[in-house]
Amino acid sequence: MLIEHLNRRLLELDAAALRRRLRVAESPCEPLQAFEGEHGGEPLLAFCSNDYLGLAHHPGLATVLAEGARLWGTGSGASHLVSGHLRPHAQVEELLARWFEPHIPHARALLMCSGYMANLALMTALGDGSATLFCDKLNHASLIDGARLAEGEVKRYAHGRLDVLESQLAACTTPIKLIVTDAVFSMDGDIADLPALLKLAEKFDAWIVLDDAHGLGVLGLHGHGALEHFELRSERFICMGTLGKAAGVSGAFVAAHPAVIEWLVQKARSYIYTTAMPPALAHVLVASLKLIGGNEGRVRRARLLGLIEQLRTGLRTLVSVQPGWKLGESATAIQPLIVGDNETALNLSAALRRQGLYVPAMRPPTVPPGTARLRITLSAAHTPAQVQRLLQALAQAMGETP
Repeated sequence: MLIEHLNRRLLELDAAALRRRLRVAESPCEPLQAFEGEHGGEPLLAFCSNDYLGLAHHPGLATVLAEGARLWGTGSGASHLVSGHLRPHAQVEELLARWFEPHIPHARALLMCSGYMANLALMTALGDGSATLFCDKLNHASLIDGARLAEGEVKRYAHGRLDVLESQLAACTTPIKLIVTDAVFSMDGDIADLPALLKLAEKFDAWIVLDDAHGLGVLGLHGHGALEHFELRSERFICMGTLGKAAGVSGAFVAAHPAVIEWLVQKARSYIYTTAMPPALAHVLVASLKLIGGNEGRVRRARLLGLIEQLRTGLRTLVSVQPGWKLGESATAIQPLIVGDNETALNLSAALRRQGLYVPAMRPPTVPPGTARLRITLSAAHTPAQVQRLLQALAQAMGETP
């Protein structure tokens, strides 16, 4: 019965053009990447990873990773609270605390295995029965799932509608109020209005749980993320950042007031009951974070900004002659080309693959119904010539797409 039921449901996904496919990459994460069974084995020019600074295949970081394995072995062996919290983990936390202290007074950082687990930790440990969670409707799935698991009441507001949020906050009677938002929204690339959110938090004595997965490394003079980008400072910020995107490695962290971090250590089940990340990864993260905050990081961010402007200029021209298509309002490395229905997005992606480019289609439930898109992401490892090739391929694919 179960197998028959699941097979029927899978056929329903096929009919709605919603079935996902798992692809095997045969080469490292970089702009030219080969995939099993794709394009005759030749590498595809990919615009889909979150490797925004091009660090995932950085040879210097690979050397440091190997050094970390020699020094610390391949596994931590236990959870952080048993015996798995090694010196490299502590070094990452100390470095991140220094990053965030200008923006969160007395900041302390806590290293975790993934952004998903970090957001589950925040939502469940902070969102108890004394709290109300106010969530932007376009928040990442990990925040949505964490809110579902929280004991506190959950209220959602339409994306970016701070007037609705203000009304919800004004009517709230619980002692703890948590405004929960992405910093850079993962499917649209737009940046939350953090200065306005902070004013609301101050007005209604609320806290801001900020998912800066796509801002860390990219935004701010030193790549410290959205809080640096807006030059904000408040103990009301509870910031989660991931280390597998712009940092090019793996893991995540929470930076916040020491009392918040200590509470997570005591109550966050997805932190307490999981094995700590391999110490070799923490070892290389120290080097990656220093690179991001140094001159090489600044050079890479400047290169990325130039590629973003080049791509947006070209995309604006393309969508101007294609009725119903839309370019998202994004100044970040995430550039959504919204085409509407699922079949069109899939056909457009397939037409690009035939030309040797890989830009996956994003469909519901990842994005709202009727907003299927190509989520084009740029990396500092891309070249202007590669961006131009994408624009030319899109122009040709538009002629092939019904």
